Amino acid sequence: MKIFSEYKIKYYDEIDLCIKDAEEKDQLIVFFVNESNQDFLKSAQKGTFPVIFIGNPSLLKSLSSEKFYNQLTVPFTILDFKKKVIIAIAKDVYRKNSLIHLNDYIIDKNERKIKKNNMELQLSEKEVNFLILFKKKGVPINKSFVLKNVWNYSSESETHTVETHIHRLRKKILSKFGDNNFIKNNKKGYYI
Repeated sequence: MKIFSEYKIKYYDEIDLCIKDAEEKDQLIVFFVNESNQDFLKSAQKGTFPVIFIGNPSLLKSLSSEKFYNQLTVPFTILDFKKKVIIAIAKDVYRKNSLIHLNDYIIDKNERKIKKNNMELQLSEKEVNFLILFKKKGVPINKSFVLKNVWNYSSESETHTVETHIHRLRKKILSKFGDNNFIKNNKKGYYI
């Protein structure tokens, strides 16, 4: 057990409490899948916490292919298990680093999506980069700043690229989320 001395290990009898703690306390769940507890798989797949499913291959194949779950088939070595723990934690850190909170929205840089209230909208790479500018600056940003930092255009360029993209993005956000005030503007520039 020296291999796992750096981790706090807790055993749960109650699955709902386990999931609640994993969400609130940023914990990794290791779950042994058997015939009688497969209902848990659906609950665990909805979570945003890292999870390792352990079981025989026939039971593990029922996992959704939408996410990349960490699976370990029995029998396994303790070193294989340790590798799975390290990989699961690394994936979770990578996932968290790709999430940007922008007001009531979450932008996922890796998936190029914006999410709010269990709804999501696919974005282009430029749209993601544009929205990231709002988070970084925290103040209204003007057209020339956007041209330079998103499109690599000269700030002197005569183009309607920014206005066109903002118009399209506003329409997409309004259509998906019903938000009519997503991107606002004033004399200083655009802001969220």
